[in-house]
Amino acid sequence: MDDRVRQEFLEMTKNTENLGSTLGFEYVEAGPDSVVIDVPVTAKLHQPVGIVHGGVYAAIAEEVASVAGQTWLGDRGNVVGVNNNTDFLRSVSEGTLRAVGTPIHRGRSQQLWRVEISDASGRVLATSQVRLANLTPKA
Repeated sequence: MDDRVRQEFLEMTKNTENLGSTLGFEYVEAGPDSVVIDVPVTAKLHQPVGIVHGGVYAAIAEEVASVAGQTWLGDRGNVVGVNNNTDFLRSVSEGTLRAVGTPIHRGRSQQLWRVEISDASGRVLATSQVRLANLTPKA
């Protein structure tokens, strides 16, 4: 994907009111081989006991994998998530989360991405595997 198309896609994700913007996702890097976002932890991300809600980690992973997968697929079609497996390893209640997505497999009909979410000290808080379906137009 050329830089112009990638930039247009990043602008779209920043300017749209969606779950990522609602939760405060801040893009650090976005490309076909890696996506990195930071997420400031606020009370809005907590579950009732005051730690980051597990659904937040799953949502972060889905967004990171989807943006990376779409950036890689480019104008050949669109991607949709079809499976998200997120393991929660540690809990936090403050700070900034960093999510890094990298490809495991990118094929004609599907992609598999690994997303690792860490705290500012580099401690891994959650790991995810997200499978995407490549929806390409019929010839």
